Amino acid sequence: MPSKQAIAAQDNATYTTSSGAPVAEPYAIQRIGLNGPVLIQDFHHIDLLAHFARERIPERVVHAKGAGAHGYFEVTHDISDLTCASLFSKVGTKCPATARFSTVGGESGSADTARDPRGFAVKLKTDQGNWDIVANNTPVFFLRDPSKFPHFIHTQKRDPQTHLKDADMFWDYLSLNPESVHQVMILFSDRGTPDGYHHMHGYSGHTFKFVDSEGKYTYVQIHFRVRGGFKTLTDAQATKLAGENAEYGLQTLFEDIEAGNYPTWDVYVQTMTAEQAEKFRYNILDLTKVWPHGEFPLRPIGKLVLDKYPDNYFAEIEQAAFSPSHLVPGVEPSADPVLQSRLFSYPDTHRHRLGVNYQQLPVNAPVVPVANFQRDGFMAINNQGTRPNYQSSLVPLTYKPKPYEQVKHEVWLGNANVDLSFITELDFEQPRALWQKVFDDTAKEHFVGNVAGHLGNVKSPIVKARQLSVFANVDQDLSDRIAKAIGHPSVKPLSVPPASEATRFQYKA
Repeated sequence: MPSKQAIAAQDNATYTTSSGAPVAEPYAIQRIGLNGPVLIQDFHHIDLLAHFARERIPERVVHAKGAGAHGYFEVTHDISDLTCASLFSKVGTKCPATARFSTVGGESGSADTARDPRGFAVKLKTDQGNWDIVANNTPVFFLRDPSKFPHFIHTQKRDPQTHLKDADMFWDYLSLNPESVHQVMILFSDRGTPDGYHHMHGYSGHTFKFVDSEGKYTYVQIHFRVRGGFKTLTDAQATKLAGENAEYGLQTLFEDIEAGNYPTWDVYVQTMTAEQAEKFRYNILDLTKVWPHGEFPLRPIGKLVLDKYPDNYFAEIEQAAFSPSHLVPGVEPSADPVLQSRLFSYPDTHRHRLGVNYQQLPVNAPVVPVANFQRDGFMAINNQGTRPNYQSSLVPLTYKPKPYEQVKHEVWLGNANVDLSFITELDFEQPRALWQKVFDDTAKEHFVGNVAGHLGNVKSPIVKARQLSVFANVDQDLSDRIAKAIGHPSVKPLSVPPASEATRFQYKA
């Protein structure tokens, strides 16, 4: 990237008002004499103040703090048997990509190294429109019922009275919703504090469908695996960096790209047929569960490379808008309830934050022409000229059907209201495996210390005991070690139904 001095020499720009009129001196102001009143006719001054008062747009309610860059996605393996998306029609195909990484709960000024999941959003600008893969750096999440999401986020933010982060709120929610424990196990391991934004993996978490030209679908989960391996910070390292350099993630991403050390991820999918889904032990639409790699191995599809830092952060990263509803033919959403909720929620957020024409902003605009009957509204950059704003026989549009007539979707029968909060022993199997089989002694020690350092701040003995009982369902020794660290008596596990009771929520095609 050229230096700022080189850019200035090439630019050779003349200072003007927003309407383009040249201004001789930006610090000058029209007033009567040396000490007289300011003149309201001074448009340059009014223009400056009026714009300054409006420079901030609403920050994201979640994922407010982040960093991003541009690059490309390249197809490295043939998966034309899985999807008819034109992107995958030939090995070697490339498309422009923009990625944004973020913390979830913190405000825009919070530290990059906070203990928090990380957003991992990628916009692929294909010849069939934009495909957004809105992922996280963890393969699971805290909930499987989208109605809980606003409540959950409120408890991770600030207390309405004190306006402080509150450990009681934080753990009160988690202890009342034990399905969150799988994500809690990951969050309070060292993976909860990644070493910057570009040394971590990304996971779609949600199940999607890849659809072939005959309308046959395969369930998929998408994985981004960073070359060089996932790097983490200890709690002590992350805390130290938060005080010394809150922009650690932003800075290291910029510096590595500037130095030519381009962050690269190999991209894979796990695949599952509808028949396999019916027989699978877990509900494939449950965001708190993973698909075991031994049963559903990773299949390579491509690579993501980030090789260009944005020229203007606000225009290219802050205004970047990602949504899981931005899909292309050959990629379809599943019936995952949290995904279905996000399909609406994300574009709704963008319309509020950026305006109804957010997809016309350069960073969000597709590389293919857009032709439809949407017109006007705030910031209509591309209003489609003289083209009629209705389905006209005088100036008709061309209508291109999907490569498949229809997707053979599932058939669902049931009540209008279903409680997805129902907890069984099944909800503790994967967290237990994480503790007993994945964590080594050092990881266990760090996890206990990380949880104790946070849970120990809880004032309510009821909340402490309840969360310890959730950990006891995972492993009694785990709960006892945390209890000892925070000076609390040992707690027995929650009483939960056996795993067989979970079949009422099992997938059926």
